[in-house]
Amino acid sequence: MTKTSGASSVVKTDNLPFLYKQFNREQLLDALRKMHLIRQFEEGAEESYTRGLIHGTMHLSIGQEASAMGICLPLNNDDQITSTHRGHGHCIAKGADVKRMFAEFFGKTTGYCAGRGGSMHIADVTTGNLGANGIVGGGIPIAVGAALTAKRLKTGKVVACFFGDGANNEGAFHEALNMASVWKLPVIFVCENNKYGMSTSTERSTAVANIADRAQGYSMPGVIVDGNNLSDVTEASQTAVDRARAGEGPTLIECKTYRHRGHSKSDRNRYRTKDEIDDWMTNRDPIDLFEKQLLELAVANASELEAIRESVRNEIAAGIEFARQSPAPAIADLADNVYTEFA
Repeated sequence: MTKTSGASSVVKTDNLPFLYKQFNREQLLDALRKMHLIRQFEEGAEESYTRGLIHGTMHLSIGQEASAMGICLPLNNDDQITSTHRGHGHCIAKGADVKRMFAEFFGKTTGYCAGRGGSMHIADVTTGNLGANGIVGGGIPIAVGAALTAKRLKTGKVVACFFGDGANNEGAFHEALNMASVWKLPVIFVCENNKYGMSTSTERSTAVANIADRAQGYSMPGVIVDGNNLSDVTEASQTAVDRARAGEGPTLIECKTYRHRGHSKSDRNRYRTKDEIDDWMTNRDPIDLFEKQLLELAVANASELEAIRESVRNEIAAGIEFARQSPAPAIADLADNVYTEFA
C-alpha cells in the first residue's frame, strides 16, 4: 500500500492480497458470513416492508458490504464506530445481533432501542456502536468527541466514523477533521462514496475530484480505495488503525462503492441508468468478488460457501420470526426511554 501524509493515494496490493496475509481461514469465512448477513438482513427488511410488517422508510446498503466489513475487521471489540442513516451494515460488521435489529425495525420492545429508534437510530454500546444517525454528517462530530475521550483517558480505543459522500459538503465534516488533526485524535473518517447524495451525483455536488483529496487541507493522509474489494478496504483500515493507536492522528479513507437500491424506499431511481446499475451489480458485487477470490486461493470450496449462505438464511428467518413474536411497547410506557417529557 502506498500512502503519503497530506495527499491522496491509491491502495495497492502485492501478489497475495493483504487480507490473506493478516487473517486466518476461520476469520476470512467469518467475514464472508457477516457480509452475507448484512445482505440478507437488508433483503429481509425490504421484503418485510413490502409485506406491510415494517412501517416508515429505510436506507439500504446492499452492494456496500465490503466497505463496512473491511473497515471493522481490524478494529478491536472495544473500539467504537459512529454510523449513518444507511447503517445496518456497520451495525452487523461490528457484531450486532440481527434478531434485536429486526425487533427494532418492527418497533418491538426487544429491539436495541426498545423499538423507539427504528432503522436510522440503532445503537449497541456493548459492541462499541455509538449509534446510527438520521442527520447527514451527524455522526462525524460525535466520533471526534469519542476519540477525544479515548485520548484524554488513555483507553487505547480507536473510533471509526462512517458517513456518505453527501456529508463531505457539510460544515460539521470540515470542523471535525480540523479539530481531529489539530489534536491528533485516534479517529478514522470513512467516506462511503456511492456516487450519489440522494439523487445528485458527486460530480455535480463536490468541487474536488476525490473526497479523499480534502484530507490535504487538514494535514492528514487521504486514501482512495476500491470500496467493493474487501482486502483493499481492510488494508487501508489496518494502516489507519495502526496510525491512530500510535498517536499519529486521523486518516480520511474514501471507499468508492455503489448502492444497488435507491436512496430510500421512496426512490424511483430515475437519475441512474439501468446499464450503470446492472454493471455494478453484475461485475462489481463485493460478495461475488470475495467468494471468487476465496475459491481461487483455495480458502474454501463451493459447498462450504453454500453452507454459509444457508446458515445465514436460517438466522435471518429466525430473526424475523423473533421480531414478529416480540411484544410491542405498551401505550402506558410511551414516555419511557426519552430525554424530555411534556407536562
